[in-house]
Amino acid sequence: MVLLDLIREHFTTMSKSQKKVANYVLENPNDIALYSAAEFGSKIGISESTVIRFSNSLGFSGYTELQKIVREQFFKESSLTSYQQSKMDIPKDISFHKQVMEKDRESILVTMNQIDENAYHAAVQRLSNATSVYVLGLRSSYSAANWLSFSLGLVKENVHFMRPETEDIIRTISQMDEHSVVIIISFHRYLKETIQIAELIRNQKSYIIGISDSVLAPIHAYSDVLFPIYTANKTTLDAVSPLFSLMNAIVAGLIVEEKENFMKRQALYEKIPDHFLYEEGKDPL
Repeated sequence: MVLLDLIREHFTTMSKSQKKVANYVLENPNDIALYSAAEFGSKIGISESTVIRFSNSLGFSGYTELQKIVREQFFKESSLTSYQQSKMDIPKDISFHKQVMEKDRESILVTMNQIDENAYHAAVQRLSNATSVYVLGLRSSYSAANWLSFSLGLVKENVHFMRPETEDIIRTISQMDEHSVVIIISFHRYLKETIQIAELIRNQKSYIIGISDSVLAPIHAYSDVLFPIYTANKTTLDAVSPLFSLMNAIVAGLIVEEKENFMKRQALYEKIPDHFLYEEGKDPL
């Protein structure tokens, strides 16, 4: 079991100080590999003994064993090592847009390594088998949810974009069952409305795929699988690139699973006269 899963499993039983350690570790996992227990505690303003008790709460004999696991898990992954190094290598005089896009690339890279392979395949398989799919994202997550529902709708039928502001949300939820899959996108600051809707959906026994900026985000309590998006800062703007990259991977995975259905739907889609909707572009000479 990876470190992030261990923290999520034991988080509710931790003390307030241990939860402070847990939240820091989720944001800066590599720091455990770099500092002693005393140094790590001093860095985040807690005692060495609290760091050791945190290690014990995860099932480790002590901080040394936890440190060993972290080093093996993170430093052996060359992509994450490259991520850390790339932050140091960005020239000070590089153009602004390149700096921004470089940070986006790094966020995608870290997110990619945080995604559990089995969880990803399970989510895609559930989407493939679902009789109906719903996508929910409010406020800053609205546009991403809209894009995802549209893209999934190109692959299979009965994909619905949930709009609580214009539809009878209770009626929509009442139509869900154990064969439904609901994708919920929720980022800091976590809207209470999103969590309340998730709770109602959970009562319908539908399969919930959560997408958020932390494995400890409120939506995790209602998710069957949760995909964490790495952001350097707690803003949805910073999450856009890795978020859309993950959603693209989900859609691509579903296309592979639903290859024949996708090709049939694509053929039907292209048969519809669209000359009054679109203007054909011309290739440059």
